Amino acid sequence: MQIPDAPALNLTHATLLPGGVNATIGARLPANEDERVEALHAYRLLDTAPEPSYDAFTSIAAAVCRMPMALISLVDTHRQWFKSRIGMQQSETPRELSFCAHAILEPDQVMEVGDTHLDERFVGNALVTGEPQIRFYAGAPLLTPDGIALGTLCVLDRVPRRLSLAERDALQALAKQVVSTIELQQAARLVELDALRDALTGRWNRA
Repeated sequence: MQIPDAPALNLTHATLLPGGVNATIGARLPANEDERVEALHAYRLLDTAPEPSYDAFTSIAAAVCRMPMALISLVDTHRQWFKSRIGMQQSETPRELSFCAHAILEPDQVMEVGDTHLDERFVGNALVTGEPQIRFYAGAPLLTPDGIALGTLCVLDRVPRRLSLAERDALQALAKQVVSTIELQQAARLVELDALRDALTGRWNRA
């Protein structure tokens, strides 16, 4: 089955690898990039330790979509960092190699790349030409209540694939649950900060 080429975007990056230079077409920046990065940093998820609650989502996504790889990817200014990962050795990659940086440009949709070898954006990507040799990608944006895409919940394979409608819906539903978990953790952290602030204020008032 012939999978049509995706339209090229306007930024080209060259990445130096042991085997030579691989060119990849990087994603343009979202219109709300400054606000998006500020929101991402406010959640204080970057570079945190693995957590079972997030690992459960990647495990379910991989199982439901029958994929060997699944990630919770957060797209930072110059990198994508993986809060949870299955089947991927890297804990982060440069942003110019990020499939998810493309996916967050359409935050209401699941971005699906049926065959990276037929997609001009990714055919020269170091994650395609080298390990983990990605041939298929599908990512559901992690969309906050304010409409900001922090990254994606994505699944990947080393062979061309297509998601069924049920798999796409499941991936999107799981992404919403990831965001709910992020929001709950943020709310709990803010409550703790308020309690600490009140305790300190009380001590000062009694002094």
